[in-house]
Amino acid sequence: MNIEQFVAQTEGEWRSMRSAHSLAFQQFEDVLSEISVQKISETNSDLQTILKKEGGLSVSDIKSPFLMKWAAESDWEPDDPNDVANGQCIIVPIPKDGKSGVLLRSIGYAESIAAKSAYSFLDDGTFVLKTKYDQSIAEERIWFISENVRCRSSVLKTSEGSGILQTSFSSEVRRLTKA
Repeated sequence: MNIEQFVAQTEGEWRSMRSAHSLAFQQFEDVLSEISVQKISETNSDLQTILKKEGGLSVSDIKSPFLMKWAAESDWEPDDPNDVANGQCIIVPIPKDGKSGVLLRSIGYAESIAAKSAYSFLDDGTFVLKTKYDQSIAEERIWFISENVRCRSSVLKTSEGSGILQTSFSSEVRRLTKA
């Protein structure tokens, strides 16, 4: 697996069911999400802004940039359990070699700031993403069980990496369109 194959396999509409365990608060959270992943043009103005901010990267340095959108319903919503959290981010892969590289995200997973992550692929095709934020460190793993089913796990640690704050597991199913 390489980053271009991974993005191609990830493209589409997904329904995600995530269970998270917050060790800090000793609580479980169930989240249902709709996730959309679509490639974007290398001429996209938001992508060009990200490349300029990163010291003038060019489109020849990147592979398969994409836009990810999500809308999530969580059982943790204090005021209205039907309240939906949504957002979007641009994700820019910068391969170092066929199995690893850097991923730029306009919005991070664990903290709502721009993020730079290291990615790699294990021999079985599992995508591993490690991100150091200001207040935490996140490690995510994504693997495909079949063409239309994938799993995702994450561990959120303290900024020193000495304590685990949260763990989660997601099963995600591609939404198929009727022909």
